[in-house]
Amino acid sequence: MDKKLKIVGICGSLRKESLNRKALNASRKFFPPDVEFEIVEIGDMPFFNQDLELNLPESVAKFREKIQSADGILFAMPEYNYSVSAVLKNAIEWGSRPYGKAVLYGKPVGIMGVSTGMMGTGRAQYHLRQICVQVDMYPLNKPEVMIPLGMDKFDKEGSLIDVHSADKIERLVNALVIWTSKLASVVVK
Repeated sequence: MDKKLKIVGICGSLRKESLNRKALNASRKFFPPDVEFEIVEIGDMPFFNQDLELNLPESVAKFREKIQSADGILFAMPEYNYSVSAVLKNAIEWGSRPYGKAVLYGKPVGIMGVSTGMMGTGRAQYHLRQICVQVDMYPLNKPEVMIPLGMDKFDKEGSLIDVHSADKIERLVNALVIWTSKLASVVVK
């Protein structure tokens, strides 16, 4: 019997009412039953400091274990100053180190983002794609999910109510599952 795929979600925002967290939660319903999906928290890790690599803080060790056990990653990210958030970059730093022991190496990646503006996090997503190249992750090329005017896409309870956005997220989840399945058989970890 084939191993069940495991995909982890990472939200690049710490805000309680984060639109990206809402989008990540909305993605849950699109994963098939044979795929395990878990959201991994990144807000309790200290700033990356190479001096801590020999004696990892517990929060970092737990994060690394969850990433190591995952077959793929779904990022939901805001855009801050044309780039990824500091908390997301920090998580990537912890996951890409130490040299030769990166837990992010070879991971298939799906990227989505929600913003209150018209760009839908496009610039930050392209920056994350550049980071993925350096870390040797494999981001999906399409579909690109950049959701603008996010404050109108969710109801007061945080449920996604915009059909067009839901369709985009569903297509991304489906593509990520296929991409992860394909790469699982060829990527050397």
